[in-house]
Amino acid sequence: MNTAAAFADFRTYPLISALTAAHTLADRIQVQWADGRVSPFHHQWLRDNCPCPQCVYTVTREQVLEIVDVAENLIPDSARIDADGCLCVDWQDGHRSRFDPGWLRAHAYDDESRAERRATKPKSKLWGTQLKLPVFDYQALMDDNDALLQWLLAVRDIGLTQVRGVPTEPGSLKLIAQRISFIRESNFGVLFNVQSKADADSNAYTAFNLPLHSDLPTRELQPGLQFLHCLVNDADGGESIFVDGFAIAEALRREDPEAFQALCEIPVEFRNKDRHSDYRCLAPIIALDAFGQVSEIRMANFLRGPFDASVEQMPRLYRAYRRFIAMTREGRFRLMQRLNPGELWCFDNRRTLHARNAFDPATGARHFQGCYVDRDELLSRILVLQR
Repeated sequence: MNTAAAFADFRTYPLISALTAAHTLADRIQVQWADGRVSPFHHQWLRDNCPCPQCVYTVTREQVLEIVDVAENLIPDSARIDADGCLCVDWQDGHRSRFDPGWLRAHAYDDESRAERRATKPKSKLWGTQLKLPVFDYQALMDDNDALLQWLLAVRDIGLTQVRGVPTEPGSLKLIAQRISFIRESNFGVLFNVQSKADADSNAYTAFNLPLHSDLPTRELQPGLQFLHCLVNDADGGESIFVDGFAIAEALRREDPEAFQALCEIPVEFRNKDRHSDYRCLAPIIALDAFGQVSEIRMANFLRGPFDASVEQMPRLYRAYRRFIAMTREGRFRLMQRLNPGELWCFDNRRTLHARNAFDPATGARHFQGCYVDRDELLSRILVLQR
């Protein structure tokens, strides 16, 4: 059974266990569930999350109540479980709140409930050279939302996918990228052409080899997803190389925790400059989320400024940086594959580092198109499709 939480949001919540009792204590209401769990809810938390039309605008499902407008010492007159199994609270100021049991269980913050929620959060699937590459069909992704969802989940959890059967007309990339959301424009444009050219404003637009890197580490927010679509690939060389930056970071954490800590703590400046722009960002190479898990890798040696660390920190930073770069070259992490016309890569640019072998433009044409979509758009699209 799924239950809706009045006007709390657009989702429904499974009724995992029914409410059986509610007890009012000095600063909280303690509820009991049919499966034996006990969840305390502080008075302020309950009042702050009241889903009634006075507190949440029914059209946008966004809160209009600000907790500062409610007395800090507000307490309930009574709390009970009604005939529909909802928790009903009558407050001393005359306000009445009614909480759906599915919603309440989904947001309970007792230790057991919080641990349960954390255990169900998506987890990155780390990979190395033995990765079984997730491959998807272009037309299925364009026509079938179930196929689209499976692709997006693979992008989210694995961070590297390939799509085949993509039309090779210039601009075709835009259609599949927009199946996720709008494209993020940069100083390279909405779609950018990866071709060797004499007046290149990036090493990507040469025939050089490109070492493993993330795109635009010079920005406060690196692009989340990167697409690279092959239109023509007749030149010798130019194979794509990928490593899972999260897998390398976790291996570094295990094998050399001091180096891992240095790359999490000491910021490095990345710079992207041409005749018309100058982007700079100072940030650590490895970023952690609120739970201490690796959430981002920021790396492009060819866009790095001189290290600016204290005299004491400089040797520590160089040792850690050299170790990380050396690990990206280890065979256990590397996946290499040539991209053919009508195929595209879609990968998490803030996780999966990519590289390209040098190619010989004298042996044939090579034309890729690329674009970016932010990681937030990927996650939003997944939630809407799942809803």
